[in-house]
Amino acid sequence: MWGKPKSPKVPPLELVTVLTSPDPGLVAVAKSILQSANIPFLAKGEMVKNLWGIEAVQLQVSSEDAADAVALLTELKETEPS
Repeated sequence: MWGKPKSPKVPPLELVTVLTSPDPGLVAVAKSILQSANIPFLAKGEMVKNLWGIEAVQLQVSSEDAADAVALLTELKETEPS
């Protein structure tokens, strides 16, 4: 009767990886570019990289922002050493 109010169902957020890099400098620049464009992102693996030696950090954005993020990071990805 007086229980918790029902919260609206929120669909799960679909994340897309737009950059994968082991280079912390490149990741920092990419994060700055996304922040400047007001594109929210998740840096997957960033916090555990030093603890467990994870090879690369993945920058992920929502599927709605993926095309814009890829366009912004294209030039950056072209300069990444192979």
